[in-house]
Amino acid sequence: MLTLHQIFLFIYKQLLCQSSMGNKITSRKEDYSKWYNDIVINADLAENSDVRGCMVIKPYGFSIWELMKKELDKMFKDTGHENAYFPLFVPKSLFEAEEKNAEGFAKECAIVTHHRLINDPKKKGKLIVDPESKLEEELVVRPTSEAVIWKTYKKWIRSYRDLPILINQWANVVRWEMRPRLFLRTSEFLWQEGHTAHSTKDEAMSECLLINNIYAEFAEKFMAMPVLKGSKTKAERFAGAEETLCIEALMQDGKALQAGTSHFLGQNFAKAFDVKYADKSGKLDYVWATSWGVSTRLVGALIMTHSDDKGLVLPPNLAPNQVVIIPMIKSDESKGKIEKICNKFFTDLKTKGVRVKIDSRENFSLGYKLNDYELKGVPLRIVIGENEIKNDEYEIFSRDDLNKIKSSSKNLLNDIIKSLDNVQNRMLSNAKKRLKNNTYEVSSYDEFKELIENQNGFISTGWDGDDNTEEAIKKDTKATIRCILENIEDKDVKCIYSGKPAKHKVIFAKSY
Repeated sequence: MLTLHQIFLFIYKQLLCQSSMGNKITSRKEDYSKWYNDIVINADLAENSDVRGCMVIKPYGFSIWELMKKELDKMFKDTGHENAYFPLFVPKSLFEAEEKNAEGFAKECAIVTHHRLINDPKKKGKLIVDPESKLEEELVVRPTSEAVIWKTYKKWIRSYRDLPILINQWANVVRWEMRPRLFLRTSEFLWQEGHTAHSTKDEAMSECLLINNIYAEFAEKFMAMPVLKGSKTKAERFAGAEETLCIEALMQDGKALQAGTSHFLGQNFAKAFDVKYADKSGKLDYVWATSWGVSTRLVGALIMTHSDDKGLVLPPNLAPNQVVIIPMIKSDESKGKIEKICNKFFTDLKTKGVRVKIDSRENFSLGYKLNDYELKGVPLRIVIGENEIKNDEYEIFSRDDLNKIKSSSKNLLNDIIKSLDNVQNRMLSNAKKRLKNNTYEVSSYDEFKELIENQNGFISTGWDGDDNTEEAIKKDTKATIRCILENIEDKDVKCIYSGKPAKHKVIFAKSY
């Protein structure tokens, strides 16, 4: 005879399971945009905040960003870079010093004009801006830090002995966004921004290339996301840069996502802030600069590169939990034995550096847990119950391909570690195949327009280097030049639009 408590617990578990199963993910074919948003919300990564255009990054989503940050930070430090921090607020006069940069970000800036609120004498409990607290100079809320950093570098740099300066900072920035999307475009987002100073142009260009290669390596090695490397056209460059290198990724809907940029700033900011150094002969010259960055947009890229209609799919290298162990306890008699086996596997995996979790929650059904970890994209899961222990046969479930392999207690540790490598490699291989299958070489503008309109993807073709040609194609098709490809021989290639000899081989695509 079941007690009232047992009946209530049974009903509660069933309701939880049904609630989980109700978290339906819209299919990619039905509505790709809603599919993306469903995954962000239902996988518990982030949610919209009360401030329009801003987001709350929830613990699970932030854990992914922390892993990204950890690996990138190591890559930067391994190449001689150091972390520092600079103010959130930039005096308007500093921001205006480099005209192209100021003009490029002006429409996205948030401005602080006053520094105090006071009680409204007409409405009790309400606050108003104190008109007497107006700032002598308005402050721009950091959209990017070149201005405040180069004002600081003027104090730090006197001679060639002070160079190079290789600084990175992890920070938040504000760029007022009219059409926000969680992770992809928000008014406030997290990022890293590197700012370096050099004594020669060649050294600065080498720095630019180094960082772009680091971004590409990170994307492939950790995100399992292949990218194309190249440079931006003049129209697509960072405001104030003389050259912008980039990595471009292809999402499952055939649209491009700019995943990282590395900018050669020339001497523009050094001249704007009068930053000079004395070389070995004592001659004064302006220093050469770079800036570079990636942001929480990478979390969005990760989602759209790998996830499916069941939910999030995470590569093991960036999964907060690489393995989840789920005890399946049906009786009090078996509980101790099952928990002992689970704890042993947990300890063994932890010792090997695997991020592993035991889900021993008793108020959630097995069905709920299986669905939840599938939704959250945990790479591997193992259910351990009486039968598994009795038969010494354990199933390792892989989230990426939804397949299972069998293992024994003797081989389980090695099989799990091997499976994690297999999942990471398989996800990269599949993403590379999709990139290859959705990259098209065209020589006819009619074919170009048909692909852009009906299929999307990366289109490789010739461009005559004319800004007017680039703008005409963008206006006609909404496709932009994502990057000028590296190391491409352009002989005998014609411009897709004008028919003139091509100056560059480029990638066109619609983008986020």
